[in-house]
Amino acid sequence: MICLLSTRRFLTAAQIAATVPGYEHDPDDLREHEAFQRKFERDKAELRELGVPLEIGTASIFDAEPGYRIARRDYGLPEIPLAPDEAAAVGVAARLWRHAGLAAAASSGLAKLRAGGIEVDEQATLGIEPVVAVDPAFTPLATAARERRAVVFAYRVPEDDKSSTRHLQPWGVVCWRGRWYVVGHDTDRGAARCFRLSRIVGSVRLTGAPGAFTPPADLDLMSHVASWSGPVDRSRSARVLARAGRAAGVRRWAEAVEATPDGDILTLRYAEPHGLAGWLVKYGPDVTVLEPAEVRDALVARLREMAGVAAGPASAARAAAAQTAPAATPAAVPAAVPTVAPSREREEVAA
Repeated sequence: MICLLSTRRFLTAAQIAATVPGYEHDPDDLREHEAFQRKFERDKAELRELGVPLEIGTASIFDAEPGYRIARRDYGLPEIPLAPDEAAAVGVAARLWRHAGLAAAASSGLAKLRAGGIEVDEQATLGIEPVVAVDPAFTPLATAARERRAVVFAYRVPEDDKSSTRHLQPWGVVCWRGRWYVVGHDTDRGAARCFRLSRIVGSVRLTGAPGAFTPPADLDLMSHVASWSGPVDRSRSARVLARAGRAAGVRRWAEAVEATPDGDILTLRYAEPHGLAGWLVKYGPDVTVLEPAEVRDALVARLREMAGVAAGPASAARAAAAQTAPAATPAAVPAAVPTVAPSREREEVAA
C-alpha cells in the first residue's frame, strides 16, 4: 500500500514485484510466477475489503498492461474539526476503553486523529470519570465477531448449576442495561440466540477459519437483545411444595419460604402458567404444585404431551388420567424430560 501511495503514475504488477519486499520471484519460472500472481490477487482483494480505493489504469495509450495506484485524494482523511469539548470527550472515551478491553483500538484511533492534526487531551475530564467493566469473554468474542469465526464456550443459566457447551457464530457484542451480551447464530439450535457474558464459564475458544459466516444484512444487535430482555409482568403468584434439601434452582426464585413437616412451601412470581409449568416439570418429584389451578392444568397438559411423545397415545391418556387431580389436591410433578426455560429468565437464557 505504501508503494502505491508514493507514486502518481500507475505501476504494473511486474514493477510492484520489483519494488515491494516479499514479491521477489523469477518471472521466467512458471511456478514462482503463478505463486506471485495468487499472492498479488489476494493482497488486492484484502485492500478492497479494507476500503482502500485501488485504481486501475495505464500511464499512456501505448501501455499494454494495466497498472495500479492509490489516489491520495480518495484515501486520505478529510479535515476533522473538533471543538475543545469534543476533543476532551474523545480523550475521556479513550481512557474508558483502555480499561474495557479495547486498548489497542483506542490507541490506534488517537494516533489517526493526531496524524490528521487533531490534538486530543487524554488527561481532560468532563466532570465525571466513566468506568466500564467487561467480562473475560469480551475480547475473544469481539475478535471472533470481527473475524467472523465460530466459537465454543460453556454457558450456565441460573436455574441449573451445571454448564452446557454452546457453539455460536457471533455477530457482535453489545452492552444492554449495564450487562454485556453476545448475539449470534446458535448452530446447535439452528436459530439466533443471545448470551450474557457473565454467565460464560471458563475461556472462549475460537474455531474454524476467518470469514466462515455472514451476519444478517439488517442486523440490529441492540434490538435483538432488547427483544429478549424486555420487561415481563410477573403479577401472578404460585405456591409450590419442595422436598427438603431439593429443587435448589426453584428455591432461588422463591419470593417467600414457609417450612412445613412435608417440605418447604415456596411462593413464586410468574407471568403465564405454561412457562412456569414447563420450568417446574424438569424438577420431577421434588416439587408439587399447590396452587393456582391454571398452573396445575398447564402442568397436566405438559405431562400429556411428554407421555404422548415417549409412549404413544394410549399411554398418554393413562398418564394424564393418573396425574389429573381435584383442585383441592396438590398435583405431584413426576420425573420429566428437559424443557424450555421459564418466562422469568427469558431475557438472559438462550432457550
